Amino acid sequence: MATDLWQGLEISVVNRVSSLETALNEKEPTMKTVHIAFVFVLLTGGFVVSPAAESTGFLPGQRSLFEAHNCYPYRGLWNNRIDKALDAGFPLAIEIDVMWHAADEEGPGRLVVAHNEPLTGDEPTLEAYFFERVRPYVERALKDAAKTDWPIITLNINDIRSNRAEPFEEVLRLAEKYDSWFCAAIKGATPQPAAPIEVKPILALAGGGRLETQHFYDAVPEGGRLRIFGSGNPNTPADNFRRWINYSWSAVEPEGQNRATEWNEEKETQLRTLTQNAHEQGYWIRFYSLNGHPAAAGARLGLSPGYNFGSLDTVKIRWAAAFKAGVDFIATDQIGDAKKFISTMDK
Repeated sequence: MATDLWQGLEISVVNRVSSLETALNEKEPTMKTVHIAFVFVLLTGGFVVSPAAESTGFLPGQRSLFEAHNCYPYRGLWNNRIDKALDAGFPLAIEIDVMWHAADEEGPGRLVVAHNEPLTGDEPTLEAYFFERVRPYVERALKDAAKTDWPIITLNINDIRSNRAEPFEEVLRLAEKYDSWFCAAIKGATPQPAAPIEVKPILALAGGGRLETQHFYDAVPEGGRLRIFGSGNPNTPADNFRRWINYSWSAVEPEGQNRATEWNEEKETQLRTLTQNAHEQGYWIRFYSLNGHPAAAGARLGLSPGYNFGSLDTVKIRWAAAFKAGVDFIATDQIGDAKKFISTMDK
């Protein structure tokens, strides 16, 4: 369904640009090209990808990715989560929560991968845990002429668990340090229209709160590169900074995963309605989190019981529904199982 919508948009734009080209046939060639490019941006709402990356198909509704939910260790345990995610194959999304660890309120600190306090000081930094871990894959992608799967990783850091400025400043510093890895859009004078995205191996998403807006959008000068995109409101169009919507699965099944009743047409319609609305507003859409495993396995692997449908067969129905509805990011703690299942599904 999402693919059909985008194909229809592409045909409409091509037809309308073709008509414009005929009308401008008498004009000077360079000006004709400028006019057509400008109209193309207007017709697509500005949410386009730079010409060198038109074949990647990563814009809202163009592909569905499974996201490795809470992909980080807890208190020194389950250190192999990122390895399991990367082993599942590209493209994929990875969610990582971060916190600020400092010896005291005024002293220096570190941006560490963690979900809650107390922190021990042994937590890995975001740079070591994620950026240096994915370096071989990113550098290989940058050398490869084929860019059809770019961005190969969507990094979701929507939960920066601090009210201090330092962790946000450090996330921005990392984005600047690894600039050649990051998808980016040029900041204009106003949030609208959304500028084209220069596609790179990593797309970074964050929350849409005051501190995210202050550091990832406001602090970037006009003409600068926006590398971290915030979440938005489903009732207003996406803009140059706010480019994705984040939903709990309870928006589809209010009873929750572990009390879910049989999947039915009403739930299917709700899922498709939310997804279609997000795409029409220009957003990527994410749902969290869809697991299906025995309770004992959840305890052994450190997984939240609240996200568990209780069996692989039950969650597969939801994975398939979300995939067919065109959900852009489907969060799960079982990314290996999910990607294997979808690869065998009749699409």
